Amino acid sequence: MSSPRNTSDPHHLSRRAVLKTAITMATGAMASSIARARTPAPKILRYSDHEPFGGMRTRFLKDVFFPAIERESSGRLKIEAHWDGELAAAYDALGAAGKSPRVDMATAVPEYTANELPLHQIFKSFPVGPTGDKQVGFFRQVYRDVPEFSDELARNDVVPVYIGTGYPVSFFSKAPLDGLKGVAKGRWRTASFWHRDFLRSVGATPVSIPWGPQVNEAFGQGTLDGLMVNVDSGYILKVHEMAPNVLASRDLWLGHAYPVVMKKSVWNGLAAEDREAIQRAAERAYQTLGGVMDASFDVQIEDLRAAGARVRVVGREEALAWQVDTRYQQAQHAWAEQQTANGIHNARSVIDSVAAVLNASMK
Repeated sequence: MSSPRNTSDPHHLSRRAVLKTAITMATGAMASSIARARTPAPKILRYSDHEPFGGMRTRFLKDVFFPAIERESSGRLKIEAHWDGELAAAYDALGAAGKSPRVDMATAVPEYTANELPLHQIFKSFPVGPTGDKQVGFFRQVYRDVPEFSDELARNDVVPVYIGTGYPVSFFSKAPLDGLKGVAKGRWRTASFWHRDFLRSVGATPVSIPWGPQVNEAFGQGTLDGLMVNVDSGYILKVHEMAPNVLASRDLWLGHAYPVVMKKSVWNGLAAEDREAIQRAAERAYQTLGGVMDASFDVQIEDLRAAGARVRVVGREEALAWQVDTRYQQAQHAWAEQQTANGIHNARSVIDSVAAVLNASMK
């Protein structure tokens, strides 16, 4: 296995751009032409992304969402995209979008700003959840019906304009795995504090090591048996070259939200017709996002198998049994109590609200 990229965390790396055709089809389905009358001097909105351009998420923004903003505003708005942390690194994106005069919009990953966005950490506290269109619908409904999330962003001087989503979690193991019950025997590296709780509950050993060459060394020294990581990151980082036994499932929820946020003063300064244009552009993007995500999952599984990995796709019944074994509700209760001690008194009620939406989305 080649040394993984020395990033802070693999959870937010996009897989290689094998879905160019799917995204192109989505773009074509949304609009017949970009060529229409434009204002002489469109308003330029500078967008910052911590990832390099090329993965599914970044391609979808550039090829689908951003052109939709331009079309829906009849050319009055134009997105100037900056990738790979050119304007703001991952951990700085939320603050930059809220305060920096250089950034109007950014993808602000909640996991990187747990102190600023504590309630946003709730999404990852569920082991099983919806996928595809239902996952897109879940996040849309949560932001629409649970005001605490938009309020939390507002306290950081930003407004959510579009919510991207991530892929399911998977297990990349050195040794063969018959099923999720086999996870209990291993030592697993994960970046999520929720997942460390889940692993302990099923009898496994969570391993905390920085992402980078240390992961390769741990595999080589026998102190690490596998990674609990979203399936696309596992593939693009070539984890399967040292841990070729993969358990994957559409149902193994990662709860990863990628909110695209806009500086509150910029949003408030837009004409009403332009704010409405951005909202329509988001609606159009949501119509195709779920299908692209589903197609992407299938391609990833095919690519892993073609690369020599032994992939077993876990069914819903087994995933639900894993959910019980993780005792996730106990972890949520303990976390909510800690948040109360920290002065955040609505954590329990927000967990309940999110759980209600999530359960309804899976029916």
